[in-house]
Amino acid sequence: MKSLADSARPARDEPAPPFVRTHVRASFGVVMRAIDGPRPRRPPGGPGASLTVSGVKISVLVVDGVFDSGLASVLDVLRTANELRHEVPQPPPPWEVACVSPRGPVRTAVGHRVETVAPEAAPAPGALVVPGVGHKRPGPLTAWVASPDQAPERELVRQARAARTPLAAACTGTFLLAESGVLDGQPATTTWWLAPDFRQRYPEVLLDETRMLTHAPGVSTAGAATAHLDLALSLVRDGSPALAELTARYLLIDTRPAQAGYAVPGHLARTDPMVAGYERWVREHLDRPLRIADAARSLGVSERTLQRAVDRVLGISPLRFAQRIRLEQAAHLLRTTGLPTDAVARRVGYENATTLTTLLRERLATTPGQLRRQSPPGAEGSGSGPRLA
Repeated sequence: MKSLADSARPARDEPAPPFVRTHVRASFGVVMRAIDGPRPRRPPGGPGASLTVSGVKISVLVVDGVFDSGLASVLDVLRTANELRHEVPQPPPPWEVACVSPRGPVRTAVGHRVETVAPEAAPAPGALVVPGVGHKRPGPLTAWVASPDQAPERELVRQARAARTPLAAACTGTFLLAESGVLDGQPATTTWWLAPDFRQRYPEVLLDETRMLTHAPGVSTAGAATAHLDLALSLVRDGSPALAELTARYLLIDTRPAQAGYAVPGHLARTDPMVAGYERWVREHLDRPLRIADAARSLGVSERTLQRAVDRVLGISPLRFAQRIRLEQAAHLLRTTGLPTDAVARRVGYENATTLTTLLRERLATTPGQLRRQSPPGAEGSGSGPRLA
């Protein structure tokens, strides 16, 4: 009986399938996908170049403890795009994807073995992609990213930047870019619940954790977990917007411009006692006009001290943080109750439905109607679930 690896190899005198040649290990998927097709010259990159990867080779930096679904998302989106490329007019050249590591085979966060090639043995990449790792707490993550054991990965990132190779990272992978110094002075996003620690550790980075994706010259970053899908789709979009849209449809990936709608303000506030106290005060006065001076007085601090604390931890003003809390509660009420939008607005401190709708659209990229359609089965006003006769 042929092994899985044997079945993936064409016979010696048999041409490889025109679709894809894949080197496989039975333990985890892919070492390298070399997609048949033209191999155009690598486009010039650099700090002033956009992240354009169509027709170039992509290296995916795989580290011990890599986030399994993050790695799989990047590989699967690019593979699916290659499979669908002839379905669109003027298809872009195919992508060639190599999993690279300076330390040989690695283990994912759940223990799968991933075969890799040494970066110097892989073709010169047109982009280096850094998926996240399995650490979900700031302490273990920052210890890992700064440890001497990760020096080879940090150096690889620096060398790629010096060589003007476009960089892309998602989720906790953004910490590796920041620790390597390549995000200083650049706009970036990261995992929303790690944003306070990211901001404190890397103050030179222009962090906006509300964004799902950010693009700076030669560097792209994406938010938490499934934002790996958005990052990979952005690589496809640079080659062909039509192909990116088609790939998203096949993989059921919705457009999600912001992380803000997923963030839990209370979780972010817990990293600082003063900010946590302010968050509690806002929730206790949610349906009343907001006065920062009253909140500061209740906490026993000056208004300026409160403003500095919120800005240091969250990178926003106390007023903007209160707005996030109000919108979070409004979204919850719209999903789980049948209250009219005007009533929801008054409950969270806004005068009318128009104000609430405008802020939901601007801050969370959604509307009351879209939120109501997300109602869980059986929720009041959801239109589903058991009904009384």
